[in-house]
Amino acid sequence: MKELLEYIARSLVDYPDDVKVEQKGSEDSIVLELHVNESDMGKVIGKQGRIAKSIRSVMKAAASKNNVKVSVDIV
Repeated sequence: MKELLEYIARSLVDYPDDVKVEQKGSEDSIVLELHVNESDMGKVIGKQGRIAKSIRSVMKAAASKNNVKVSVDIV
């Protein structure tokens, strides 16, 4: 899960080396914290949060294959 989020975020931002993902939680519930450069924050969130919602939807779909709940926090 962590690798998928990193791949998606790195493809969106101008500074892919600054992308970091921290994974927290248990086996059935995962919290992923996405850290990006401050200048890339708008690109990851998007207008009215549309890109952030899309990222969360993709991550939830990938997690449902493994019967895991996932939430993505953009920091």
